[in-house]
Parts: sequence; C-alpha cells; structure tokens
Amino acid sequence: MTATTGDATAVVPAGETRTSSGTVRAYLRYTAARLGGAAVSLFAVLVTSFFLFRIIPGDPAKAMTQGMPTSAEQLATLRRQFGLDQPVWQQFTDYCAKALTGDLGTSYQFRAPVGELIAQKVPATLLLTGTAVVLYSAIGLWLGTRAAWRHGRLGDRLTTGVALTLWSVPSFWLGLLLITTFSVGVGPVPGLFPTGGMESGGATGMGYVADVAHHMVLPVLTLVAVGYAQTLLVMRSSLLDEMGGDYLTTARAKGLRDAVVRRRHAVPNALLPTVTMVFINLGHVAAGSILVETVFSWPGLGGLFYQALSVPDLPLVQGLFVVFAGAMILMNLLADLLYPLLDPRVAR
Repeated sequence: MTATTGDATAVVPAGETRTSSGTVRAYLRYTAARLGGAAVSLFAVLVTSFFLFRIIPGDPAKAMTQGMPTSAEQLATLRRQFGLDQPVWQQFTDYCAKALTGDLGTSYQFRAPVGELIAQKVPATLLLTGTAVVLYSAIGLWLGTRAAWRHGRLGDRLTTGVALTLWSVPSFWLGLLLITTFSVGVGPVPGLFPTGGMESGGATGMGYVADVAHHMVLPVLTLVAVGYAQTLLVMRSSLLDEMGGDYLTTARAKGLRDAVVRRRHAVPNALLPTVTMVFINLGHVAAGSILVETVFSWPGLGGLFYQALSVPDLPLVQGLFVVFAGAMILMNLLADLLYPLLDPRVAR
C-alpha cells in the first residue's frame, strides 16, 4: 500500500493499517459497551432512589408542617399539591420523566427546587472533599510505591501498620477527637482551630481565603487520615505483583538505576488498579462526607443530605442520591475509558 504526500511517496505496510483500524474499532466497541453499561446503571439508580427512600418512616406531609397544628384537610391539600396522593406507579413515571430533563422536584422543607439547593452546596463540598481527595491520593500513591519497593523493611511495616490503623478508625470519631484536642484544647494544647463551619464572617479578600483555609484544616486532616490508606494499600499490592516481572530484571541488566526502573517501568504497569481507586475517590468528591461534614458543621452536600434524611424530605433525598450515584458512575466510566490508553490489551 502506498501513500503520497507532496512529491514523496511513502510505502505503508498494509498489515499495519489493518492493525490500526482494528484497534480503533475495538476501542469504539469497548466504549459503546461501557456507555451502555453506564446508562443501565443510571436507570437503576433512578429506580432505587425512588423506591428505597419510600420505606423511611414518617409522613412527608406532616413533616412539611414542621410540627404546627394542621387539619386533615390541610394535610390532604399538601399531599395533592406534591402528588403524594397519586398511585406509586404514576409518581414513579412522573419522577423519571422530570429527572431526565434535570427537574429533581421541590424540597418539602425548604420549598425550593432541589437542583438549586444542590447547586448552592456544591462549591463547599468540592472545596473540602476535592482538597482532601487530591492530598490523600497523592500521599497514598507515594507511600504505597515506597512501601512496596522496600517491602519487608521497617519503613514498610510501619507505614502499612499506621495506614491500617487509621483506616479502621471511624471518621466521625476521629473528627470529634481532633475537635476536642485542637479546637477546645486539652491540657497544654490550646484551641488552635474553629470547632466548625466554613467561615467566621466579616472577612474579605485574602482575609476571607485565610479564614476558610483555617476552618478547613481539621476536616481535611480527618478525611486525609482516614482516606489515604486505601490508595496506599492498593498501590503497594499492585506494585508487589509487578516486582517479580522479567521485564524489570531486563531493565536492571541494561544498567538502569533502581529509581529509573521503578519510575519508568514498574509504577506505570502497576497503575491500573490504582487508577480505579483514584477515580472512585474523585466520585466521592461530589458525594462529600456526610459524617465529617455533619461533625464539623460544614455547609456542603453531606450536611444537606443529613438534613433531608432526618425529615424525611423525599425529593431532596432522591435528588442528592442521584447526584452522588451519578458522580460515581461518571468517574467509573472515565476510568474504564482511560484503561485502554494505559494498556491497549484491555480493549481487545
């Protein structure tokens, strides 16, 4: 097969062209399958979010009155206004139709569109959990790589032991412990950080940035301490599996330094399971951390979900559940689409 460019004629092997086009077709089939799976998962989320939260005890109509004396006629009017008097199947079809257009309903307790309430809380959650995810993913990858490369030594045992201990600690308990120690103060340790909230109020410009950063220290520390262990352990296990490979022996035989062998050969091949973990962590950014946000009174999606669940505010709970699960589905989809770029064999 020949290809002409200007005055020059280049000979391109026909087999190479067929291989290239076959790889593209394989990747397109792989992508279509993953997109179909994501669509099915999203529909399952819609079904689950509708029926799961209807088993929560409580009357939404009475919850909307917030304990005020209300007659049976007024409760019936509220149920009719929010469609709670309709058959369940009709409520479900209406819910799915509106959700597909981006309409997540109206909150019972706030009397505002669910989409607007979620949009108001997203920045605070992205700031807190986004910062934490970036930090503990980077720390986990770095420590996991070093622990695996020096496995069996004191540093490996110490790093793994600390990670497992922190991973087993409930995040809300660790948050309360940090508040008691560094916000209230214990013995000679003074209270250095706020007990909760996102800002003290009144600050502007760089003063506002410093104030928010000051409030973020303890909740971010809580999330990082609990979250980095998972990335560390996955990276350590993946790299240990790669360390016995013949290609590493060949690389060392060529005279490459140990650091180069680790960085250019071992780590890239050990990244596939860790990529999944990192993208799952990114999916958690949208969901936030319900327990940590509640403990530190952080005004994000996690705290909003706790408020909605305590009423119960069905439209708000359902909307948040769809956003949380949708973020996880999207991140898993992106990880799946990235796999063939890291290892072309995945799409075959």
